Amino acid sequence: MSGRIHIDHFTTLDGVAQAPGAPDEDTDGGFAFGGWQAPLIDSTDGAQVDAGIKSMDALLLGRRTYDIFAAYWPHHLDGPDADIARKFDAIPKYVVSRGTPELSWRDSHLLGGDLRAEIWALRDRHREIHVIGSIDLSRTLVTENLFDQLNLWVYPIVVGAGKRLFPDDGPPASLELLAAESPSEKGAVLLRYRSKGSIPPTGDMGAENRGS
Repeated sequence: MSGRIHIDHFTTLDGVAQAPGAPDEDTDGGFAFGGWQAPLIDSTDGAQVDAGIKSMDALLLGRRTYDIFAAYWPHHLDGPDADIARKFDAIPKYVVSRGTPELSWRDSHLLGGDLRAEIWALRDRHREIHVIGSIDLSRTLVTENLFDQLNLWVYPIVVGAGKRLFPDDGPPASLELLAAESPSEKGAVLLRYRSKGSIPPTGDMGAENRGS
């Protein structure tokens, strides 16, 4: 059985996935709410995130997210985040980029060719590959239907403008809900989806009454 591609995203109630972890994580567009997730994470969603990290055997990242991770996690192999840091350090990291970035973090590899072919090659090498953050890459994977499961943590906060996985001008998509996990103590809900294709079904809720 080929490996599976998981996309992991933390989003606000209005769909913003930009800079959940820290104020200076991503200030593009003058984003003023970096670190919005920090006050809202608790033991429930923390355990869900930990379980996903334990299950993965490879990371697939966009260039910006890779740079953020590489600047942080190799320096936290001891301390409160050591389990996560050591896991990320130990597994292969695959970076999608059109350029030639310096990939100094150990076991990091550039994917710069045909993305569809690269994804299928990863499926042959790994059991469970996770995309974390990497909004632009995640949009492409959804558009091209190159993922198996979307894990979406939705938090009870509205921030307005910011980067979204599903932007206003983005392509259509149809998804099937696989599971809605019990909400966390602070109101986060983990929704798990799989793709049903790029053309959402439509209908007419008044058709039956007009035909009678």
